[in-house]
Amino acid sequence: MPKMGESIMEGTILKWLKNVGDKVEKDEALLEISTDKVDTEIPSPESGILVEILYKENEVVEVGKVIARLETEATEKIEIKEEKKKEEKIDLHEEEKIQEPEITSVVVEKGTRFYSPLVLNIAKQEGISISELETIKGSGLEGRVTKKDILEYINQRKQKKEEITLPKEEKVIQEPIVKEPIKIEKPKTVIDYNEEGISVFEFDNIRQKMAEHMVQSVSISPHVNSIAECDLSAVEKIRKKLKDDFEKKEGFKLTYMPFIADAVVKALKDFPLINSVIDNTSIPFKAIIKSRVNLGIAVAMDNGGLIVPVIKEADGKNLVGLARAINDLGRRAKIKKLTLDEIQGGTFTISNYGVFGNIIGTMIINQPQIAILGVGAVKKRPVVLETEDGDFVVIKPMVYLTLSFDHRLIDGALGGKFLMRVVHYLENYTL
Repeated sequence: MPKMGESIMEGTILKWLKNVGDKVEKDEALLEISTDKVDTEIPSPESGILVEILYKENEVVEVGKVIARLETEATEKIEIKEEKKKEEKIDLHEEEKIQEPEITSVVVEKGTRFYSPLVLNIAKQEGISISELETIKGSGLEGRVTKKDILEYINQRKQKKEEITLPKEEKVIQEPIVKEPIKIEKPKTVIDYNEEGISVFEFDNIRQKMAEHMVQSVSISPHVNSIAECDLSAVEKIRKKLKDDFEKKEGFKLTYMPFIADAVVKALKDFPLINSVIDNTSIPFKAIIKSRVNLGIAVAMDNGGLIVPVIKEADGKNLVGLARAINDLGRRAKIKKLTLDEIQGGTFTISNYGVFGNIIGTMIINQPQIAILGVGAVKKRPVVLETEDGDFVVIKPMVYLTLSFDHRLIDGALGGKFLMRVVHYLENYTL
């Protein structure tokens, strides 16, 4: 059972994706598990034959316990036999056919190398030809290209795209504000009540683990909240100029989140103590300050759960790089396609409850981090503009930002200064 996070000690097996006797490629999805933060697919650590499953579906297993066994030597023997059959075209006797394990996923040979069906499927979806596959350096058995190899190659290829340049200055015309009617989304959940008008909702595994994690966080960290309003006029001006070219080149819309993430990263560099985790195992406590920013972005799941994928080394990415990472991780989070490494190791988290229309909220800290930033909905509001000629009321895109922090390490002064530094970078945003 893999460790899915620093504070997670067990997981529930939701579904085995392979049966005993099936052939499994390295990095191919083997099973689905559930923890307090995520339902995710677990890849096979090696290529081999699945010879034994030790825990059934819906069983809870402690981290580190063996849940299945792979016979790797059997894979090598089968691949040798398959290669000989292709080269020598020798028919096997009936006795040999019976003795061979059943193969449900056969390695495909293309060009001079072997590729698993999983790798070929990813290549097909991304428009990667066989000749292009041949150029990818493989880290798997006998130099084979693994899922990790091809995903890293795709990411590097995207990074090499032409960076977006800022168009020439254009006169911005204030458009009249048209108030749109509020759309009320009808809840999809259907609840059946008994004769007494009561219905019992039983927590599923992920909701139960979330509940335990939230209670634990509140009991560990004394939460303090600071709230600030922020003028996004500078951000909005740049976003409007970039959005058309951005969507055409990248294939998705440019939202406010990459700008906010960029401002948070800059502020964390100014206040490095915020970018730390607390070691609760020692007395006195220790704050472990991280030099690189691993930025968590909270994503609400369709089933009501919550997952926090992490942008590793976010301080090394520009605006476009952050936008790509946020879009990619958010999209794959909703379809349960994140890897183990992509949901752990965060140093700071952003929660965007504004997507639901809420303007202010308070968050629970994602342990063992010491702070989390909440982002409300961006609303156009009348704001007083002070000038030498007097005060004027103007319309500006405004947002409320909420910082929840651990008062064991961060006092009100430090928390307030950090939050206002984020506001400063957003209100004075430049490329």
